Amino acid sequence: MLTAIDFLIVSSLLFSLGVVGIIINRKNVIVLLMCIELILLAVNTNFITFARFLGDTGGEIFVFFILTVAAAEAAIGLAILVVLYRARNSINVQDLNLLQG
Repeated sequence: MLTAIDFLIVSSLLFSLGVVGIIINRKNVIVLLMCIELILLAVNTNFITFARFLGDTGGEIFVFFILTVAAAEAAIGLAILVVLYRARNSINVQDLNLLQG
């Protein structure tokens, strides 16, 4: 039987992996977006865990809002990457400074 501690450990590992990925990788924007998605997944896992073990559906409902924001973030982020790649032929984070007006 899985306990809440097991799910919280998995969640903390996902969150740590996302934070380490953001700290280590400062060049590729796609990897940064994936690390942000990992952090949001860790938060969703926490909400689902507490909702399940406390018997409250509020956390599960809040996960749907987070998933909606994550989907919008991914769509807008990838659209910005396409525009950046067309303008500079690169998706490096350092090239984002060149787009300032």
